[in-house]
Amino acid sequence: MADSTLVRLGSIAERRWGLVTTAQAGDAGVSRKQLARMASAGAIERVRQGVYRMAGAPAQEHAAIYATWLALGGATSPRTAAGVASIVAAGVTAAVVHDLGDFFLDGFNFIVPARKGTRLPGVRLRIRHLTRDEVVPVNGLPTLTVERTIADLVELRFDLSLVADVVRDAVRADKLVAPDRLVSFLDPMAARRRRNGVGDGRSLANDLFELAGVSPEGWARD
Repeated sequence: MADSTLVRLGSIAERRWGLVTTAQAGDAGVSRKQLARMASAGAIERVRQGVYRMAGAPAQEHAAIYATWLALGGATSPRTAAGVASIVAAGVTAAVVHDLGDFFLDGFNFIVPARKGTRLPGVRLRIRHLTRDEVVPVNGLPTLTVERTIADLVELRFDLSLVADVVRDAVRADKLVAPDRLVSFLDPMAARRRRNGVGDGRSLANDLFELAGVSPEGWARD
């Protein structure tokens, strides 16, 4: 194999966790047949359908999430009109990326701005129109912010004790930096969580902090 081919792929992979997709390789002039030969020679390793890891690239803790995001076209999809990435890690996937809570990753949850089909196993895509204050890059991966992740887990109807584990980890790691923003994210779903149909984001946040046994600095319980 030509050294120039490895250089071209390496320049792509170094920007994305040592990974490269068949689509990216094609744009760089490397065919699928060439990729197959390189994989047979041990120069690259197939980690997911359409995604390869360069030999010698350092192992990544969340490699399966990164590979899935790339396979969905995360690196090449255009940003939304709001300036947000088109594929954003959400739900348990976001919590795992943030290293919060005690979840077992048995699938991959992403938010997209419009209907998008996929044949990738274990992938759930939800349609939402996100704003810039809801998304943050975590090691290069577009991910819901910690506050939005907590609200997303509530929206997905996870038991509040599990969500409280995320809150506890976030507060102790100083990752929950905007509690008022958390309140605003919780507002739309707070009433649905209460049997009497009454409630707001602040009261739900108070419940979570009480369950977690912690509260962010400066938080005043009403």
